[in-house]
Amino acid sequence: MVNGRLTVGGCDLVGLAERYGTPLFVYDEAHLRRRCREASQAFGGGVSYAAKAFLCLAMAKLVESEGLGMDVATGGELAMALRAGFPPSRLVFHGNNKSKEELAMAIGAGVGRVVVDSFDEMDRIDRLHSRMGCGPVDVLIRITPGVDAHTHEFVATGHDDTKFGFTVSSGAADRAVRRAKESPSMNARGVHAHIGSQVFRLESFREAARIVSRMAAPFGLEELSLGGGLGVPYVEGESAPTIGEWAEALVGTCRAEGVTGPIMAEPGRAIAAAAALTLYRVGTIKEIPGVRTYLAVDGGMSDNPRPVLYGSGYEVFLPRSVCAPREREVTVVGKHCESGDRLVASGWLPAGVEVGDVVATPVTGAYGHSMGSGYQKVPRPPVVFVSGGDSRLVVRREEHEDMFRLEVE
Repeated sequence: MVNGRLTVGGCDLVGLAERYGTPLFVYDEAHLRRRCREASQAFGGGVSYAAKAFLCLAMAKLVESEGLGMDVATGGELAMALRAGFPPSRLVFHGNNKSKEELAMAIGAGVGRVVVDSFDEMDRIDRLHSRMGCGPVDVLIRITPGVDAHTHEFVATGHDDTKFGFTVSSGAADRAVRRAKESPSMNARGVHAHIGSQVFRLESFREAARIVSRMAAPFGLEELSLGGGLGVPYVEGESAPTIGEWAEALVGTCRAEGVTGPIMAEPGRAIAAAAALTLYRVGTIKEIPGVRTYLAVDGGMSDNPRPVLYGSGYEVFLPRSVCAPREREVTVVGKHCESGDRLVASGWLPAGVEVGDVVATPVTGAYGHSMGSGYQKVPRPPVVFVSGGDSRLVVRREEHEDMFRLEVE
């Protein structure tokens, strides 16, 4: 903060908005690197960044430079990682419905691990192995441990009723491991489990670690990957375990169960979320006496769909006067033709906020840029990395001309 104005990475936020325009994603590069190092140290290596949280060429290069692996879940994410020069051996390829083309791409590139999610996928790997004439594919078997992660139903993945993985309770997980171990096309390295996203309860992670450890033990599998999912606080009053506490819960439980091999994790949100904020410019203020005040900005659900998808909460600040009392309650809405296009259902700003002001929503580094859309042909915002008082554009703003690149006239 300088003279009451909010700064990130040594850069004045209002100045960034003037230079790059709004909406604008601003990432603190030092924060990203610090979180990468914290995760690597907590788990003693064996950490893969979950690319779905936030991915661009600059992020892939940053993660690679910090020595982490990276998990990708589509051919597009894999292509981005390879374009960034990410070592294929440090990539983990996920996905509950990998196509034969995606699997061929991953196998041909030499990804380090393929996380097998179904018997149909095993069939595809068998056929590709025969056709491509390659060696056995190193795989992890994704299991569904039957754990309630106590999170939103749309991001819960560890209970039995899910599209992901082989269910432990039905015996499918055991059958999958046996098939992988007996198959000439696969080299079964270990077991993978992921219970969900935005999880705050360490006991849920411990329960999953116990189930995975006990399930893997009879098969002598070397590697256990417990996925990601560690929650982060978004609004005042929320708190979350640290990465160190999360690692202690997972690793400690596995060691207590007698596991001696590598314990791996795949944090995404925990690394990227709090590293960024989004800048918007206020276009309209509509006050309905006795009801609410709508503050409309130049972005919305196309750059942050989480509130409309999950009812997610965010705070809002006025960067030009960050220390001023926040005494005016507002509902921050976007410019899309949807009543549900709300970014902040109930936020507080200084009474003097006005049309033309730049406002900021923090903790938007995960699942904003990556889940954004081109709804109503609103151009996608750019991404800027800031560090040491300098800023650099890493993803340019989409322009109207970009809309026509794929059109056939």
